[in-house]
Amino acid sequence: MRGPVIRAMLQNRGAAGVAAAVAFCAVIAAGALFETGHPNRAVAATKPGYVTAANCKGCHEDAYAAWVESHHGWAIRNPSAENVLGDFDDAIFEHAGVTSRFFRRDGSYFVETQGAREEPSEFEIKYTVGVAPLQQYLVELDRGRLQALDVAWDVARKQWYHLYPDQTLAPGDGLHWTGPYKNWQSRCAECHQTNFVKAYDPRERSYASTWSDLTVACEACHGPGEAHVTWAGNQDKFDPTLFAGVDDKGFTLRFTETDRQPELQLCGRCHSRREALGADSPPPSDALADHYNLALLRQGLYHADGQIDDEVYVFGSFLQSKMYEKGVRCTDCHEPHSGELKADGNGVCTQCHNTSGNTDFPTLKPADYEAQEHHHHEAGTPGAQCVSCHMPAKDYMVIDPRRDHSFRVPRPDLTVKLGTPNACTGCHSGQTAAWAAERVGEWYPEGRSEDPHRAEAFAKARNGDFDASLRSQLVALALDSSRPAIARATALDHLQQAVDVRTLDQLTGLLGDDSELVRVAAARLFRAAPAEMRYGLLLPLIEDASKSVRIAAAREFLNIPAARMPAEDRTKVSAAIREFQASLVARADFPEIQMSLAGLALTTRNLRAAESALREALRMDPQLADAWHLLARVQVAGQRPAAAKDTLRDALAALPESGPLHHLLGGVLTQLGELGPAVTSFRRAAELMPGNATARVDLAAVLTR
Repeated sequence: MRGPVIRAMLQNRGAAGVAAAVAFCAVIAAGALFETGHPNRAVAATKPGYVTAANCKGCHEDAYAAWVESHHGWAIRNPSAENVLGDFDDAIFEHAGVTSRFFRRDGSYFVETQGAREEPSEFEIKYTVGVAPLQQYLVELDRGRLQALDVAWDVARKQWYHLYPDQTLAPGDGLHWTGPYKNWQSRCAECHQTNFVKAYDPRERSYASTWSDLTVACEACHGPGEAHVTWAGNQDKFDPTLFAGVDDKGFTLRFTETDRQPELQLCGRCHSRREALGADSPPPSDALADHYNLALLRQGLYHADGQIDDEVYVFGSFLQSKMYEKGVRCTDCHEPHSGELKADGNGVCTQCHNTSGNTDFPTLKPADYEAQEHHHHEAGTPGAQCVSCHMPAKDYMVIDPRRDHSFRVPRPDLTVKLGTPNACTGCHSGQTAAWAAERVGEWYPEGRSEDPHRAEAFAKARNGDFDASLRSQLVALALDSSRPAIARATALDHLQQAVDVRTLDQLTGLLGDDSELVRVAAARLFRAAPAEMRYGLLLPLIEDASKSVRIAAAREFLNIPAARMPAEDRTKVSAAIREFQASLVARADFPEIQMSLAGLALTTRNLRAAESALREALRMDPQLADAWHLLARVQVAGQRPAAAKDTLRDALAALPESGPLHHLLGGVLTQLGELGPAVTSFRRAAELMPGNATARVDLAAVLTR
């Protein structure tokens, strides 16, 4: 589960982004504007408790047996002879000059490897994670902190391997296995454990985490079981009013044939790339958008046409699909307790895609989809498998292939135009995209090869090629309710680069769209609106039914002085700000959240609070170039150039190849009158950033003084 987050941090943590840090502002310092405290949410004293999977087995033997050996059942386990799959018989693994030794002692499992210091240290294995195709291992460091080793066990090949073979990271780097981006409690546990409570103390920087079941057990999906167990013990006398929010059988969440949303909302919140809004496992009955912001189709995560790029899991892809549009749900293909497919090979697809069709999906055209006339490959070959063309796979964590769940038709013509991948040349690696496009055109002369695709607009937006035509295309896509909501929200996301008042006028209706994804993206778009316009349009979203929308709106009120608001509005905005505040406090162990806190402090001109948050971010991750840059800027703004010089010297010790940091140091040294060292810094900045004209101009200016 850590792969995509870590890779994203590796790519983005050094990007220039002082403005981004401010834009992604947060709320600890919001007490300067609004009263502090958590949102006033009533909590029923009689809500049912968790009883663990052991209490389910007696009545649900078949479901239990299927679950216990599933990937959910193996999500995290105690290290025992049955659960540890790796070789701990004094096995040696070497990577980038670091030797790791895996061994056993007194019935426990250990690894000797480089820890937070250069010299090797010994760590006891506390938990195993996963069963296939790999298994990872957790160790406990100081203050209750669980960390995931970068060396994992390849179950099929029966060998140790490194999850990031191209990385060479020293202790102290935030991406080192001992660093914050590979912390179990902050990055993984809420989805791998049942009723997980992080319990992070930011002052002590410690964890006192708890859970009901160690792994993803029955109650992770069905909700707390106390009321249901009570019902099962005496069905005739069961009184559901004794428990809060349960039905006549004691469930807080029921899955039905007529309503697929509870299932999709439940599965999607863990099987997706998303930003958590809290610290703990949410109640299974809650909506995804009340606890997460789903990642949009952004560069680095998805290709321009929506195909998977980085590890985005399943849900964001599925939301783009015709399958989702027509009412398909996860358990139409997957057995819910084992997680296995309901049939082998093409059988899972031909449940519906066959000559008779499926009455549950009446718009599906009956046809022989296994005929060679359809797939144009020899029967029995990989090319005759539905998934080869419609669900191409990509390997993550080195050896774990994940299939794209957007179920798209191959479009090699888009590869020719845009360079996006296609399933054809994914298999026929010796052929070109033009060859594949020609073959598809021959097979399907009435096909989609000439149809316009949103990928072309998204690709232009990613390149910054904005003009009136592109703006119109993105506006039209955002307004088209027949398109997938995730694509419409992505169009709004792109429009942030080139928004104007006319565009905002066209899109005001989307603030009331049926989709939370669209409402969140629309709220962010209106950041560019004048304060008075923003105030009037976003105020209704402060009380939106979805928490993600309320928080998105609250962010846009942070630079509107409370004194200008009517008392009634101030109360509403205060509640939303407090909710935003609670969200950030819950994630205070994230370096990127500390950056957000610094951003908010700057919006309130609290330089001391900004500096404190930035120093905490840098304590967690000394390679955060943006944090060093912003910290020095804060010190300069506070009339402390000497402190800024010291900060930048420390920054360049950690990041000696950062052009922006050398450039900023040159400016600080110039301010201090140290022109010789300033020339050295500007010259190095110009070398590292050959396309940056400002660095060359500043160098010339100092040389002529």
